Amino acid sequence: MEQPDLGDLKHDRYGAKHLAFQEELISAARGEREVDLVLEVAEVANVFSGEVYRSDVAVHRGRVVGLDCLSARETMNLAGSVLAPGFIDGHVHLESSMVTPAEYARAVVPRGTTSVVADPHEIANVWGLEGLHYLLSSSAGIPLSVYLMLPSCVPATGMETSGAALEAEDLAGLMGHHQVLGLGEVMNYPGVIFRDQSVLQKIALARDKVVDGHAPGLSGRDLAAYISAGIHSDHECVSLEEAREKLRLGMSIFIRQGSAARNLNQLHPLVQPGNASNFLLCSDDRHPQDILEQGNLDSMLRLAVELGIDPLTALQMATINAAVHFLVHDRGAIAPGYRADIAVLEDLESFQVRGVIKDGRPAARAGELMYPCRPGCPPSPGG
Repeated sequence: MEQPDLGDLKHDRYGAKHLAFQEELISAARGEREVDLVLEVAEVANVFSGEVYRSDVAVHRGRVVGLDCLSARETMNLAGSVLAPGFIDGHVHLESSMVTPAEYARAVVPRGTTSVVADPHEIANVWGLEGLHYLLSSSAGIPLSVYLMLPSCVPATGMETSGAALEAEDLAGLMGHHQVLGLGEVMNYPGVIFRDQSVLQKIALARDKVVDGHAPGLSGRDLAAYISAGIHSDHECVSLEEAREKLRLGMSIFIRQGSAARNLNQLHPLVQPGNASNFLLCSDDRHPQDILEQGNLDSMLRLAVELGIDPLTALQMATINAAVHFLVHDRGAIAPGYRADIAVLEDLESFQVRGVIKDGRPAARAGELMYPCRPGCPPSPGG
């Protein structure tokens, strides 16, 4: 039985296809049918319980269906490895990589990243809606889940010449797309504070989804006003004082460690057991040379551990915390019902990635993708 497309299931939520899929997963989890794959003899990093323990992982039709041994068509012995959820980059501008989504996947998937939340305001500033449709179409069929946050500020300011201008009515048709998680970083915080109607209309458009922030240096009553509009994250903190104030007011703090901004050294002391669920790791902007030479989220995890963050806490910041923030409930953990997106690691200190399983199928081994991606072509102005 062919693995279902996520978009198909979204549009068939209570239909026959979804019910048949549910029934098959239930029967597989109960051991009533042979599962597709069992990963054996590995340690599992559990981001819910905060433990690492020996367990098999049973996978069927792209989902984890159990943490014990079931009859399987295929087994994979991963002795000496640690299984972790595939990493989720909570905020990235894919355009900064200067390559197509397929080429980006070729670089980051072998390093353990299996999902990204992209804010495409850079490509939208040049190509408008065409650029957004390009990212959605060109990310199909690659071993990387690409989600979009619709850009809130196109153009970024009224003082620049851009190729497009996007208002709420322009974005409305895409807000219901299954790859769209909400509204991207609201850089126009003066527009929020002084109640610019075009800004507030975009925020209202995403009222049932997620609205991400961008408010460097904002503090006091203005920060409270900004958050009151429904904006609950920030990736622009550069000091402990700024991050602490935003954390206290209920914001999720995205800690960047990219090519341009690197804030992990400054902000890591704020991460404590009682508040760690409110922190995410993200790259924001990461250039090709840095990805190839240093890594992606795997390099951030290494640095986090070197700085004294507990390895499992760091892993949560790169997996389940992002899934919870963005209301993506089927990934970020190795547990029944979750997508079988798994990074096979040497350990939880080096975070060296031996292999990657995406949607229940081997996707990368020894630093290389195991099958080619269709390359996709960049859009061209006017068509």
